[in-house]
Amino acid sequence: MRRNKNKAPEILTNIRINDVAAEGKCIIKTTEGVIFVEGRPGYPMPAAGDLVDIKIVNQKKQYREATVERIIEPSAVRTEPFCEHFGICGGCKWQHIQYGEQLRFKYQQVVDHLTRIAKVSLPEIAPILRAEQTQYYRNKLEFTVADGRWLTQAEVQSGEQMDWRAVGFHVPGRFDKVLPIRHCYLQPNPSNDIRLAVADYMFANNLSAYNLKTHQGYLRTLIIRTAASTGESTPGQLMVTMQVAQDHPDTLAALLNHLQERFPQITSLNYIINRKMNDNYGDQEVINYAGKPYIEETMEAGTPDHPKLLTFRVNAKSFYQTNAQQAFELYKIARDMAGLTGQEIVYDLYTGTGTIALFVAHQAKKVVGVEYVEAAVADAGVNAEVNGISNATFYAGDMKNLLTEAFFAQHGAPDVVITDPPRAGMDEAVVRQLLLAAPQKIVYVSCNTATQARDIAWLDEKYTVAAVQPVDMFPHTHHVENVVLLVKK
Repeated sequence: MRRNKNKAPEILTNIRINDVAAEGKCIIKTTEGVIFVEGRPGYPMPAAGDLVDIKIVNQKKQYREATVERIIEPSAVRTEPFCEHFGICGGCKWQHIQYGEQLRFKYQQVVDHLTRIAKVSLPEIAPILRAEQTQYYRNKLEFTVADGRWLTQAEVQSGEQMDWRAVGFHVPGRFDKVLPIRHCYLQPNPSNDIRLAVADYMFANNLSAYNLKTHQGYLRTLIIRTAASTGESTPGQLMVTMQVAQDHPDTLAALLNHLQERFPQITSLNYIINRKMNDNYGDQEVINYAGKPYIEETMEAGTPDHPKLLTFRVNAKSFYQTNAQQAFELYKIARDMAGLTGQEIVYDLYTGTGTIALFVAHQAKKVVGVEYVEAAVADAGVNAEVNGISNATFYAGDMKNLLTEAFFAQHGAPDVVITDPPRAGMDEAVVRQLLLAAPQKIVYVSCNTATQARDIAWLDEKYTVAAVQPVDMFPHTHHVENVVLLVKK
């Protein structure tokens, strides 16, 4: 490795990328410390094994951060990206890595976290469950409509007057810049057609787009949800929700009528009037303009001998796994690890809209779902009623305050706990309550194996890790789901 000290910022030439580290960043190990290399818009995307020139963009006490200036010798793990927006759009950052290598990196991440952070005795970790569908697997996408389009280098240099309006995704690291997407490989059609139709209508009718700096403009976001379930899916269920910044009834009605006429397959058409200075609509009212206020996802449950079809009502603000096909596989793993016989009291922590709770309810004596989001608990109750499930009840509240001895006494001590917390993992107080309740089994589903490993270390006081199953839920990203079975010592 040669260092060129004559340039500012610092350039390192002819250097090999060693591996993939946390959060999908590449890593270079040098005698002077670690360098994390990350792809940024306008720069080549790195891959483990590349021989590169890099530019140091950030100097920390214990490490440095860099971007790739030039790829001298590409890695053998590379493949040709399939999307024209790759390298600028941040949606599928690993398109340039062969899928088998993606799985290897994800599997190694699980192994590293469980061994280095949990530091407990582990069984043989099962091979990662690959996704059969690696494109068009999402059932929900949210597009930003903004007056802040990302310009190409050629457009910047041209000096021409540009129309700044765009419908697409935020460019990584730029809250105010949106990349107009021509074709997205994440969600099946008519998702692309609807997004392009909204953009065409905006330009044709000179509608203003929201500016995230000045907080002026009208159109804000476009949310598209499709029912793409496993099992006997009800075809043709499609939800479109338009978020706008002001109440202009005639303007909005004209746009929504246009979408309704152009896409008669829309079964739920909604809008949100959001006057806040951010696009978060969790606290905003969703108004149903046409069709039903929800779509229905279906999922098979039960056993091969006793199959059962579950229906989940999904509204504009509902949480539902965005990869329904792979979620079905994930839930089966969790159910099988729980090993229910029909006599157990099961607690489903961080239950969301109750999908896992209802998935296992027919094989349990009783299921108690606990969730801190009240709206999600309301959805879970509706889904239980829709499916005629009477042995599942749901409670909303702060989990560390809700899971008390009195709560366990009232609803029954858990025999099995299934927990699927957010990326931050479980609160330490919740872990302490689980240790006090001491169920025979804990099935821990996680989207962040680092915090999962931390929680497993806390649970090591009473529990042994009996099984580990990684699952790839989001191909072409660094994210990995992991299911761990903990059995009481």
